[in-house]
Amino acid sequence: MTVKLNLPATVKVLAQRGAQAMLAEIDGVTAVVVATVDGFDVASAMRVGDAARVAAMASSISAISSVVSQEANLGRNKCVTIDTESGFAVVYSVHRPDAELVINAIADGNAILGQVNYRTAQFARTLADA
Repeated sequence: MTVKLNLPATVKVLAQRGAQAMLAEIDGVTAVVVATVDGFDVASAMRVGDAARVAAMASSISAISSVVSQEANLGRNKCVTIDTESGFAVVYSVHRPDAELVINAIADGNAILGQVNYRTAQFARTLADA
């Protein structure tokens, strides 16, 4: 399915380059997907998996995060980390005037959570400001 996004071409290019850079530069990262909040992938870099499925998953996680943030009067949602036996996923919200995006970085047990979190936050700021 083709989805019409109102994102400038430069943002799409930055998203693709940023996803590829994270995958290449951070040990243990297995997938990076930038998606819309309604679950459509904008850019991705993956060792394995399906970007469309990851985008849909990130959308759902972001929606839950948003509701929790609002109900608890914590302000706008930023980040959710899901820790598992074999690794973790970081879902980071990107608030832009023209589109709400989500970055999902998936990593195996070899990755360092702080490094992935820091780089994902940097990536989110870059996309928000572009």
